[in-house]
Amino acid sequence: MPSPRPVWSDDDIEAFRDLARTFFEKECAPHEQRWCEQQHVDREVWLKAGELGLLCPSIPAEYGGGGGTFAHEAVLAEEQVRAAAPSLGATVHSTIVAHYVNSYGTEKQKRRWLPRLATGELVGAIAMTEPGTGSDLQAITTKAIKDGGDYVIDGSKTFISNGLLAELVIVVAKTDPGNAAAGISLVVVETEGADGFSRGRVLRKIGQHGQDTAELFFSGVRVPTANLIGEVEGQGFIQLMQQLPQERLVLAVGAAAAIEAAVTATVAYTKDRHAFGRPVFNFQNTKFKLAEAATTAKIGRVFIDDCIVKHIKAELDIPTASMAKWWMSEQQCQVADECLQLFGGYGYMAEYPISRMFTDSRIQKIYGGTNEIMKEIISRFL
Repeated sequence: MPSPRPVWSDDDIEAFRDLARTFFEKECAPHEQRWCEQQHVDREVWLKAGELGLLCPSIPAEYGGGGGTFAHEAVLAEEQVRAAAPSLGATVHSTIVAHYVNSYGTEKQKRRWLPRLATGELVGAIAMTEPGTGSDLQAITTKAIKDGGDYVIDGSKTFISNGLLAELVIVVAKTDPGNAAAGISLVVVETEGADGFSRGRVLRKIGQHGQDTAELFFSGVRVPTANLIGEVEGQGFIQLMQQLPQERLVLAVGAAAAIEAAVTATVAYTKDRHAFGRPVFNFQNTKFKLAEAATTAKIGRVFIDDCIVKHIKAELDIPTASMAKWWMSEQQCQVADECLQLFGGYGYMAEYPISRMFTDSRIQKIYGGTNEIMKEIISRFL
């Protein structure tokens, strides 16, 4: 049940939507099963996406990006969900990683890295989480200590999206281990040929099987001090706090699209499937459950569209972004569960898309900051 053309869209954005839909339907969806089995997408699909202009769509054109706005990022997230092709980690790459470079990088850094992120020559990842920290970024132990003209990086990261294929990793590290938030900086590691850098196992997850999520290890990795994002150490925590609302909003956008997709799939199935001599849709319980889910989808869509409009105008505040992330992801999980139930035993079968919608939805309440952290953030503004 995709909504009508949103208020934040225009002809250019809808043309971009058509391009994104075609790409995900033709270049990604047919390969999803194989990608799930190998636990990562083919490296070549990044280059195809870059060739079509689907990477870094809201990065300025002067740095190789599409020159668009967050509306283009939202469209990309929506169409990926609707195509049931979740494995390409384009959101992490384009909406998150590229924007750290664009927002805080030096001119030299922007011209060095952004064009290659836009073409897919580089795959981007951001390494925040550590085995013992979870959402507590101030507790990280990875260090980046100056030694002459280099930083020497030591530490380990886990749950890193795009971790297997990434050639550019923004590492969240302590450049001043004696401080908490004030000692955190963002340092770029270009992985090719980086001595002391290694990748651990690709982690097996209960959902999103085709997205490569890996462990990363840094043992005396040396990178030039010029790889510090920005020109001053100790700004990493502030940079993270400023960018996380956009990350949380794009997760909420994906949740809204997933709710709509689940309702659409379930309405179609229950109208086609018969039990006791009539369509499953005709049972009162089915109609009531779908009426509730459709209402949630409508409420969510209105809320998300308003958030997108505000974000494009640079008016989306931190608590509202947090509200969007926690509420939409909670609703996504609930609707996926209710819809799976209406498929009966077939909903538990892996070949039915609703089963993947159900398992893929669960991580939404965890990454981007757990929903408990979202509520903590919201409460600080009450």
